[in-house]
Amino acid sequence: MNRPNFNQNYKLVVVGGGGVGKSAITIQFIQKYFVTDYDPTIEDSYSKQCVVDDVPAKLDILDTAGQEEFSAMREQYMRSGEGFLLVFSVADKTSFNEMEKFHRQILRVKDRDEFPMLMVGNKADLSSQRMVCFDIQLIKTHISYFNNYVKYISI
Repeated sequence: MNRPNFNQNYKLVVVGGGGVGKSAITIQFIQKYFVTDYDPTIEDSYSKQCVVDDVPAKLDILDTAGQEEFSAMREQYMRSGEGFLLVFSVADKTSFNEMEKFHRQILRVKDRDEFPMLMVGNKADLSSQRMVCFDIQLIKTHISYFNNYVKYISI
């Protein structure tokens, strides 16, 4: 049996508050399955074969706990991450406000002024419960401390 030859291995860490949909996004990406039930995660890891810049790659994804009682684990997984997906719920303003905390903590742990991150506004389908403005310019103004090192998408 031939094993795939992966020229690259990437470690992505999914970070955000509790209940924002980190696991749902991860499982949707890995298994093409939409999770409807909320089951708090302590920590789950997934792998996916993919192609990055025409090169076979393996993407290791760490789906982290969002609950504050597991915050002691954060620095450990932040040390090993090579990229971060910062997830908030557009139906939860507090989860959006937490993005600054996660961003600063990652930079502190990495001892860097910048690091690859993507910020995701999740649960965009809950338009009647929206608490975070969809105006991208307003969001960029609110997160000016990210200094264009974080990109934002809404799903």
